[in-house]
Amino acid sequence: MAYQHTNSKGVTYYLHKTESVLRGGKHQIIYFFAKVAKNKKGTPCDLPEDRFVKENPRNGFLTVSKKKGGEKAE
Repeated sequence: MAYQHTNSKGVTYYLHKTESVLRGGKHQIIYFFAKVAKNKKGTPCDLPEDRFVKENPRNGFLTVSKKKGGEKAE
């Protein structure tokens, strides 16, 4: 089951990931939230251990960020 998060506005979003290739040939995984559980642009996934979810208090937009040394997830 994919990770899901309900923001402060009551809207549920599902975490997805997609892999893109940068100009230098390096592969990078992009994490994003979508309102639907299945999205054509990515595959549903769980929240990685080294990431946490942040919410913009003004508009409820969700982002995934890397944990830093002493930072803990909410």
